[in-house]
Amino acid sequence: MGTRYSAVFFAEAGRDESALAARLFAAVNKVDQQMSTWKPDSDLSRLNASPLQQWVEVPEELVAVLATSLGVSRQSHGAFDIGVGALVNAWGFGPGTPQPDAHQISMLKKQAYQPACNVVDIDDANNRVRKRAAITLDLSGIAKGFGVDEMARCLDSFGITSYLVGIDGEMRARGLKPDGRAWAIAVEKPVRGVREAMGVMEFTDAAIATSGDYRHWVQIADTYYAHTMNPSLGSPSRTRVAAVTVVATTCMLADAWATALLVLGEDAGAQLAQERNMNVLFVLRDGEGFQEISIVDGQRELQV
Repeated sequence: MGTRYSAVFFAEAGRDESALAARLFAAVNKVDQQMSTWKPDSDLSRLNASPLQQWVEVPEELVAVLATSLGVSRQSHGAFDIGVGALVNAWGFGPGTPQPDAHQISMLKKQAYQPACNVVDIDDANNRVRKRAAITLDLSGIAKGFGVDEMARCLDSFGITSYLVGIDGEMRARGLKPDGRAWAIAVEKPVRGVREAMGVMEFTDAAIATSGDYRHWVQIADTYYAHTMNPSLGSPSRTRVAAVTVVATTCMLADAWATALLVLGEDAGAQLAQERNMNVLFVLRDGEGFQEISIVDGQRELQV
């Protein structure tokens, strides 16, 4: 996935850490092999290359992630959409040339956009998927979260009940530390080219994910374009929101919803988060500083 993963846990002395380390690697590697757009032999790449109207058998994990993706797409009114693969590639964020392709971007803008939830069918009983229109699927906004959940399931299978696992900025925690404290992670200040903590968030028995415009971006003239695509615009999302952090029951959901709310922006995103009783932190650009909107169990408060 082009990044790192980590697992911090507490367990009894004598635990075979090598066996656990091997299982953790196998868990994240399996997700990468199935869902990477950078590997031409991944199951997702195979699905993208398949003919229209043809059912393609894929692993059950990929079926589950695709089904969740389409569900979040419908619930977010299309803000989260895995059908943006062609846009991602055209803007230089995919496995091709790491620069925007102006001609390809122009061609895509002329085409009628079809959201994945309208043209992708899933037969979960038989673990197969088909496309009814030309579309390139990209799971970058949800696969890492699923990978974190798989790491958590791995530790659960070893009987470990106190852990914090993560892939880059997507994290999931279970239990408390031995001293009774919750797990604490830093929330990064959304500044390009700088790694600095803005605050600390404590949580347990939950997952957390952040989407923002400050990590992966391209600069054209004096304008920055982030890697998150707005399907309705056919271009990178550009709002006042610099970052969105979501706490949810699974990291797969936190990951997808962080992307969706970033695309929706401070007004529509905050309203939907309230309607769905979510736990979300919006960080907005405000001149040279930042403004925060916290939504806890659907209740909103503005912090300056």
